[in-house]
Parts: sequence; C-alpha cells; structure tokens
Amino acid sequence: MTTAPLQQPLRTLHRALRDGSVSAAALAESASQAYRSRGQHDHAYQTWNGDAAQAFADATDALLKQGGDAGPLMGLPVSIKDIYAVPGLPTYAGSSRRLPAEWERPGPVVSTLLNQLPVIMGKTHTVEFAFGGLGTNAHHGAPRNPWDPAAHRTPGGSSSGAGVSLASGTAGLAFGTDTAGSVRVPASMTGVAGLKTTVGRWSTAQIVPLSTTLDTPGLLARRVDDLAFAFDALDPGLSPGSGGVPATPDLADLTFGVPEHFFWDDCSPGIADTVTKAIKQLEAAGARIVTMELPKTGDAFTLFQQGGLAAAELAAFLHTSLPDAIDALDPNVAARIAAADGMPGWEYVRRRQVIDDLTRAATQRLRQVDAMLTPTVAITPPTLESLKPEGAYPKANMKALRNTVMANFMGLCALTLPVGRDVANMPVGLQVMAGPWQDARLLAIGQAIEARLGNGLDILGEVPTVG
Repeated sequence: MTTAPLQQPLRTLHRALRDGSVSAAALAESASQAYRSRGQHDHAYQTWNGDAAQAFADATDALLKQGGDAGPLMGLPVSIKDIYAVPGLPTYAGSSRRLPAEWERPGPVVSTLLNQLPVIMGKTHTVEFAFGGLGTNAHHGAPRNPWDPAAHRTPGGSSSGAGVSLASGTAGLAFGTDTAGSVRVPASMTGVAGLKTTVGRWSTAQIVPLSTTLDTPGLLARRVDDLAFAFDALDPGLSPGSGGVPATPDLADLTFGVPEHFFWDDCSPGIADTVTKAIKQLEAAGARIVTMELPKTGDAFTLFQQGGLAAAELAAFLHTSLPDAIDALDPNVAARIAAADGMPGWEYVRRRQVIDDLTRAATQRLRQVDAMLTPTVAITPPTLESLKPEGAYPKANMKALRNTVMANFMGLCALTLPVGRDVANMPVGLQVMAGPWQDARLLAIGQAIEARLGNGLDILGEVPTVG
C-alpha cells in the first residue's frame, strides 16, 4: 500500500485482511503510531486502549489465518464515543465521574459490532452527556480540530473525539450519536463523512441518553463508501428485514431539492460558496436541481431556541438515574438543564406534538425529490478563545446546530460529506437529507455524490502535521 493503511477504503482493508496482504496487527500498530505522534496534541480519546487493542489484533490475525471470519468489520480499528457502554472500558459520558458498572454492559449496537471482532482502539471524548454542538468539555478539555495546527479550534460535538480519531489516523471507523447534529457537525468540522440514522432504526439501549425521543446512533468514516460498507455490516443485525445499500444510482437519475432560505443564512465566509459550487458540479453531471424549501423550518428553529426536548429529557434521566452528577455539571450543560426545570407538563407534550407535525410535513415534502442538499454547518469551527466572552458559547452552539437539527426534529435520516474548505481553510460539509427509513438509499445517493466530487482525502488532502 502506498498510503497510510487507515487511509485506504474499508472495503480494500477488508479484502487485504483476508488475502494476507495486510494484518490486523499492522493496522492497530498504524493507529497506535498515529496516537503516539499526535494523540496528546489532538486529545481525541477519553480512554486509549492501545496495548489491549494490539493484543486483540494479534489474536484476530491468528483466527484469520485459520480461515475464521466473524464479519466484515473483523480486524478493523474502531473508535467508540464515550457514551456507549463497552465491556472492559469505563464510561464517563463526558462527566467528571465514572458511571456505574451497568454502563459497561453493551447494548445492541455495541454487541452487534463486537460480534464481528473489530479492534477497539478506545473511547473518544464527548461533550458532557452529549449536550452541545461545539465539542467543548470543562472536565476533560476539548479535542483539537486537527485541520488547524496553530489555533485550538473546536472539533464539533457532541461526538467531539470521533471525527478527530479519523482525521488523525487512529481509527478507520468511529461510532457517535446524533440528537441535533452530534455526528454530522463533528464530521463536517473535521473533514470526514457522517451518517445520522433514522430515529428508531438502531436501538439506543445502553447508550447514555440525552433525548429519549431524538437520540440516534450514527457512524463517522473517511468516505461515504466506508459508511455504506459499515452500514451493510451492522444494519441486518440491528434492523432485521431491511435491505442493504442498493447499487449506486446515476446522478442523471436523481432529483435534489435545494432550499433558498434558512440554511444559507449568515454562513461564515466561504461556506455557502463552497457548497454552491459542489451542487453546481452535481448539476453539471446530470443531476436535476429544483428549488424546494423544507416546510416549517421557522417552527422547528423556534422550538430549538426554546430548548426542544433534550433539556427536559436529560434532566429527567439525571434526576432519576444519576442525581449525584447534577452538582458537578459543566456550566454550559448546567445552564441548559436549569432552563428546563420550570417547564410545565403541558409544554413538554406540546413540544412532542410539534415534533410529530414537523415529521409529517417533512416526510410528505421529501417524497417530491430523492434528497435535500444544504450546507451541513453554517459556521467555521470557532477557536476556544472566541468562546470565552459572555454569551459567545450559546450563540455559536446554536448556530453550529441550526442546519443539522432540522433532520432530527423532522424525523429524517441524513449524512454529511466534505466538499471543500472555507475562507479560514477549514473543512466544509454538504448535508444530504432523505425521508425516514431511507437510510440505505441515502447512502447509495451519497456514494453517487462522492463518486463525482471525491472523498475528503481527494478534496482536502492530508491533515497538517503537528509541530
């Protein structure tokens, strides 16, 4: 292989592991070498599992040599957001304290993954209890966005270490969660691809909850094709009876809706231009582009500004399951929890009804097109220094999640893929949204887009070196 092993497509690594041209041990060592060279600088991991991962990789190689094959993800280095329960690894969920042992018993997503014998490199940092879109954490510090080797920029959240683990070369696949954009925001900000699954498609059991209504497991990888490969490996066990990712469609057979308003408002310099250029490339390749607005985006954004459902549902979880954690909350998280304390029951029910209305309206509208295209994140990743002034954090956090939260409030599946850089030379993502339960079709559409535009390595090049 002429490039770093973990920059290769997952499909290529899958074949190489089986024909003996690469070993699981070599992939794990490549990840560990990347961690040693830039791990402390980039700070992606809450818990690094390097030594145990190397030993596991050696054992996996022995099984492969004997003809054993536990599944497509066998032997591939994986990182897992520190909000999933994983056997043998502590769970903090971004809080200051290790959670009780029950949060180290795996749920369906992790069990399905572990059954295929991947190499778990560690658990990546998260915003405390996944409640934030920038990636900051008062207890453990924020991972560094690796695309700016000088300033400490946010990596996106709440799956703050997930995208960094990929960009830095310590994993080939990363698991995150998405409640308002917590997979897509860090994927966009760190120049990788990310998938938000339809709510309810994959179980959230044994994933520390933020919003029991809106939480969805998700995946991050270097390219959409890697997401499709991992989705096909995992989805049959998590959503029985569903079909795999279909053949990649021809762009000339696709119709994309592009809104004129809301998603483009007040974007940081270079973001709107970069996404517009990408859409024009798709149109030049034969895709049909139609102007179409998502219905009721104003209602959805008003609900988001009011706190949505997450604050109330996280407060309920903490008060009933982890009351000792409340006094030690990150101030940015505590402020949002406190805002929900006075919410009457009727208001919570009203907000649930708004979510249902938004989902019905968006589902109906999206039947007119194959997918919607928008900028993923409207702002360039801010520096930590810029978030210090009073009111700066909530303003930036709201703006970072503005475009992505629409898919959550409207019950959609969505992905992001990198399409270029903004004026600050930071990655820019294109968001692709489709109707509920269209996850497999969405990934095929994403593959078609990626085949035309290129993947992150093609578009962005390699992450800058440290030091």
